[in-house]
Amino acid sequence: MGILKEFKTFAMRGNVVDMAVGIIIGAAFGKIVSSLVADVIMPPIGVVLGGVDFSNLAITIKGAVDGAAAVTLNYGKFIQTVVDFVIVAFSIFMVIKAMNAFKKKEIEAPSEPPPPPREEVLLTEIRDLLKQK
Repeated sequence: MGILKEFKTFAMRGNVVDMAVGIIIGAAFGKIVSSLVADVIMPPIGVVLGGVDFSNLAITIKGAVDGAAAVTLNYGKFIQTVVDFVIVAFSIFMVIKAMNAFKKKEIEAPSEPPPPPREEVLLTEIRDLLKQK
């Protein structure tokens, strides 16, 4: 039972739980960004480039022979993956930048200054009394 207890302690640490939540949200975010790239960004780029669909771009290395499929170099899918990566990386960068700015504002939020130490208050009172005399 010692190993189960140790695993439970490990799994319930804040960092592990935070990491799991981040991975799950990251996977969902990745799907959203992939859809954004494939369905919103790439079609206009394809139109600008003359109706090119990047996912269909390929170089045939060896044609189909006797029922065997052709051997192709699918560089269009690679281009699509690179564009996906760049957009995901930029999106994550912007989200983290916004979060850091929010945290910075939260930390720098103006608050009441702490009251001065008792000694400083007493010294101030003594100074004021000496000025009056």
